Amino acid sequence: MEEQKKSESGRRSSDQGKRQFSRPGKGKRSGQQNRPDDDFNWNKVLKVVLSWSAIILLVFLVMTLFKGAEGNEVEVTYTEYQQFLHNNEIHEATIKKSELSNYDFHGTLKEPRRLQRGGKDVMFQKFTLTLPILDSDVIKDWTDRGLKFTVVREDNAWISALVGALPWVLLLVVWLIIMRRMQGAGPKGIFSFGKSRAKLLSEGAPKVTFLDVAGADEAKIELAEVIEFLKEPTKFQKLGGKIPRGVLLLGPPGTGKTLLARAVAGEAGVPFFSISGADFVEMFVGVGASRVRDLFEQGKKSAPCIVFIDEIDAVGRHRGAGLGGGHDEREQTLNQLLVEMDGFEQNSGVIIIAATNRPDVLDPALMRPGRFDRQVVVDRPDVKGREGILRVHTKNIPLSENVKLDVLAKGTPGLAGAELANLVNEAALLAARQNAKAVTMRHFDEAKDKVMMGMERKSMIISEKERKVTSYHEIGHVLVARMIPEADPVHKVTIIPRGRALGLTTYLPIDEKHTYSKGYLEAMITYALGGRAAERIIFGELTTGAGNDIERATEIARKMVCEWGMSERLGPLAYGQKDEEIFLGRQITRHQNFSEQTAVLIDEEVKKIVNTCMKRAEKILNDNLDTLHRLSLALLEREILDATEIDTIIRGEELPPPEERGNGQPVPEDKRPTEAAAPKQNPNVTK
Repeated sequence: MEEQKKSESGRRSSDQGKRQFSRPGKGKRSGQQNRPDDDFNWNKVLKVVLSWSAIILLVFLVMTLFKGAEGNEVEVTYTEYQQFLHNNEIHEATIKKSELSNYDFHGTLKEPRRLQRGGKDVMFQKFTLTLPILDSDVIKDWTDRGLKFTVVREDNAWISALVGALPWVLLLVVWLIIMRRMQGAGPKGIFSFGKSRAKLLSEGAPKVTFLDVAGADEAKIELAEVIEFLKEPTKFQKLGGKIPRGVLLLGPPGTGKTLLARAVAGEAGVPFFSISGADFVEMFVGVGASRVRDLFEQGKKSAPCIVFIDEIDAVGRHRGAGLGGGHDEREQTLNQLLVEMDGFEQNSGVIIIAATNRPDVLDPALMRPGRFDRQVVVDRPDVKGREGILRVHTKNIPLSENVKLDVLAKGTPGLAGAELANLVNEAALLAARQNAKAVTMRHFDEAKDKVMMGMERKSMIISEKERKVTSYHEIGHVLVARMIPEADPVHKVTIIPRGRALGLTTYLPIDEKHTYSKGYLEAMITYALGGRAAERIIFGELTTGAGNDIERATEIARKMVCEWGMSERLGPLAYGQKDEEIFLGRQITRHQNFSEQTAVLIDEEVKKIVNTCMKRAEKILNDNLDTLHRLSLALLEREILDATEIDTIIRGEELPPPEERGNGQPVPEDKRPTEAAAPKQNPNVTK
C-alpha cells in the first residue's frame, strides 16, 4: 500500500508540474513561487526614492526663488539704500538673518517713491536688499539717525537639514542605479548575485520538434526515451527502471547539439530551463555555487523538469588543472554542481541535459554514471543524414526540378549540419541576386564551391607565368590522383584564386570512410606531392606553392609511424604524447616517451615514406607527360575543369565548346591582366 501511495503521489506531482507549465500567462513565474526575495520589490523602492528626491528638490528650488518676495517689496541697490538712509526717508526696518544668506533688510519708506525698473516707473513704499555685513558701526549709524529697526532670526532649520541630507540621498540613488546595471537590471535588483539566470521556455515561444532535426537518429532515440519517461514514469518504474539523471551531448561544433536540446524543449511538455555554462561564473567569489543551488531549487519546485546547460566545459573542466592551483571559483562551482546532481540529497524529477564539444577536458567525476548516465555522440552526418538535413533546410525554399539533394549530399562529405544550412542559404542568396524564380542545381554547385573552397578572388592580378605554374601544379595533383587506384576521385580543379590559395583541387570519396588503409594513406601523400613533382619536371625549379602540400604529407607520414604503427622497422608502437595533456595543465613540459635513437629512426621512417611517394608521383607524371600538357592547357583556357572534362581529355577526346562566362567560360585573352603581382603567403591548397 505504501508503494502504491508513493507512485500515486509521484503521478500527482508530475501532473501538477505539467499543469503549471501549460498555464497561460504563468510560465514566467513557474518554479519561483513563495520566494522571500520576491516579497520585496526593489524596483518600487528605487522609483519611490527617486520620486521623493525630485519633489523635495523642486520645493526647495521654488522656496529659494520666491523667498523674500512678500507683499509689494521692490529690490533696490545698495546705492539707493544709502541715499534713502542719508535723506532719513526710511520709517522702519526689519533685518532677517538666516544660514542660507547674509542679512535681508526689509524697509518701509515714510512716503511712496517712484523708481525706474526695467524701463518702467514703479511706485513702491516697501523695499528690500541684502546687506553683506551687520556690525556695531552700522547699528550705531541707524541709532543716530533715529531709524526704528528690529533684528529677527528666520527658522529655516528644516531647509538646512534638507540641504545637508540631499547629497547623501543622491549618492545612494546613484549607487543603486550602478549596482543594478552591474547585475544586468535583474528582477531582484542588487540582491540577484547568487540567483540563477536560467531561462524558462515560455508556452507561446516558437517550438522546434524532432521533425526539424535530421542526421542524428540515435541521439533522437535516446532523448525521446527521456521525454517518454517524463510523460509516463510508471511504464518504466513498474519494471524497476529509474529515470536517468543526466544526458551529455558530445560532438564537433555545428552538429546540432543545441538544436537537439531545443527539440527536446518542444517535445517535452514539462518545464524546460536553459542556461549557459558561462552564466555561473561572475567576478564575485561564491556566486557560481550559489547560482547552481538556486538553479536546482527552481528545478525541484517545477519537477519533473529538464535543465539544459550549454557549453558545460566552461565550468566542468578537470579540477587541479593549470598553474594557479586547484582552489578557484570555477572549481567551487563544479563541486556544487557535482553535489546537486548526485550528492547526499536525492534530486528526483530533475534531468540535466548538457552539451559540449570538448569532452576531453571534462572532470571524470562529472562523466560518471549517476550524474551523466548517458553520453550521446552527435557526430558529423553521413550521406543519408546530410540528405535529411538538406531536406529540412530546403522545405521553405522553391527548388528547381533539376535539384537532386541526394547528389548534393554525396558531394558534401564531412560537412556538419550548420555548414549544410549555410550552403543552402548561400544558394538561395545567389539565386536572389540573379533574380531567379527558383534555386537550381547550378546555384547549389556554386554555393558548395564557395563553402568548401572559399570565395573566388577574380580581381586578383596574376601574371601569365604564375598562372601557368599554378596550372601545371594543380594538374599534377589531378593526374597523379587519377592514375592511383586507391586515391579518391577528383571532383573539380580550378586556377581561380579562392581564399588564400592560387589554385585548388577537390576530391570526393565514393564511400564514407571511417578507417584508412596504409595504401590509401600513401596514395594521399603521393597525390599531395604531385604538384611539386609537376613543377620540378616542367620548369626545373621549385616554388612556395607546395608548402601546404608538404606539411600535409609530413603530418600523415608522421602519424603513420608514431600513432598507427605502419612502419616495419618501428613496429606497432605509439610514440609521443598528445597535446591534450598539456592543455589540461597536468604537466608543464612535454616529455617524449622514447629515446634519442628512436627519434632518429622515426625521422628516417617519415623521410623514407615521403621520399618514396615523391618518386612515385614523378614516375606517374613522366609516364603521362603528354596528358599533363593537354590537361594544363585546357585548365589555362577554361580555368575550371570538372571530373567529366578531365576524363574526356585523358581519353584523348576533344572537349565540347565552353559554356557562357557565368558558368565557367574563361576570360578572353585581351581582357586578362598581364601585370605581375606575386601574392605573399598564398600556397596552393589541395583538399
